[in-house]
Amino acid sequence: MTNAQSAADQPENGRKVAETGELHELKRVVGLWGAVMMGLGSILGTGVFVSLAIATGVAGPAVVWAIAAAALVAICNGLSSAQLAAAYPVSGGTYEYGYRLLNPSLGFTAGWMFLCAKSASAATAALGFAGALGQVLSITEPWTRTLMAEVMVLVLTILIVGGIRRSNYTNMCIVIVTIVALLVFVFSGLTTAWHQRAASFVPLFQPVDEDILPWTGFLQSIALMFVAFTGYGRIATLAEEVRQPRRTIPIAVIVTLLISMALYIMVGFVAIGAVGATDFAGAGIGDVAPLQVISDKLGLHVVSVVVAVGAITAMLGVSLNLILGLSRVALAMARRRDVPGYFARVRAKSGSPDRAIWLVAILIFGLILIGDVKVTWSFSAFTVLIYYAITNLAAIRLPKHQRLYPVVIAWLGLASC
Repeated sequence: MTNAQSAADQPENGRKVAETGELHELKRVVGLWGAVMMGLGSILGTGVFVSLAIATGVAGPAVVWAIAAAALVAICNGLSSAQLAAAYPVSGGTYEYGYRLLNPSLGFTAGWMFLCAKSASAATAALGFAGALGQVLSITEPWTRTLMAEVMVLVLTILIVGGIRRSNYTNMCIVIVTIVALLVFVFSGLTTAWHQRAASFVPLFQPVDEDILPWTGFLQSIALMFVAFTGYGRIATLAEEVRQPRRTIPIAVIVTLLISMALYIMVGFVAIGAVGATDFAGAGIGDVAPLQVISDKLGLHVVSVVVAVGAITAMLGVSLNLILGLSRVALAMARRRDVPGYFARVRAKSGSPDRAIWLVAILIFGLILIGDVKVTWSFSAFTVLIYYAITNLAAIRLPKHQRLYPVVIAWLGLASC
């Protein structure tokens, strides 16, 4: 029997009895705002504190428009993911949809693309955490920061193994601190950015790196920022643990993207408007906490401390949610034996796929050793575009009675990827 045939025989909720006699079922304990917070915890982190400065280096001031364009791409892709998750509310995301609506090869590809892309994103977030905390503690040695990143992933892994409820409450606290820090940064620098906007945003399409052509850099920055918005996908990959998934998931995805888009645009405008694209991009080269560097340049030392705390909590939130999402995809792949079935166990007491979680942690540990934020982030940008192209193909194949949105949205998402 093929993987695709065995998949068709599985119940919709993904329940399956393992060789050990254990049930592989996750608990539906996440409500609407819990799902929104998980989405925000995934989006408001690495992108706004790390990749925004990197994208500015290749696009210049036009990165603000790249954020808007990336958000539109994310909305099309997010609506595709939302209706797929509503139709098939099981763990696995596009890996599962590819198997059900396309063919096993595309499902298999989507699963491994997700594991590769998001493991790289998790490594980036861990390095970002170490960079932000290193600034606060005046730690500059690369090997020490790498060790700090590894320890952070270990601590979060132990927390997540304890169950989704504990992870959800922790994430909510983290997200609230991060949003407050970003709003403090925006309102503290808004007046300066507004007065200097003419000098900072002219010429608009002028990459900081002179070897990059304006439109090439603009498209590259859209891809980089799109990766930042794809945190909404965590809501889909956790579909098996969301209550009333057909109602909750689409609303949570839309609300998450609208809130995060507004925050990204405000932060981008203030950062570039206040110090210029060159200084902002330069802040991201020497450090992985560029917003803190900008706050220091503006003489806002109290704000700098708040931003540093926000950067630390943001990277924690991203890492937590990535490990959650990655482990659920690994669980789904283990159920179909695309990953060894050993990793399909779900602990009865905590409802946690503990073996899949530790598998993901080991992948992230290895990628952290690369030690280069740009390498890990660029790698995730390439692989995640392939992943979401498959998502849109699956959405196009959805039966008419299962669709929540016009099929043209999925076609637009596919074309943009």
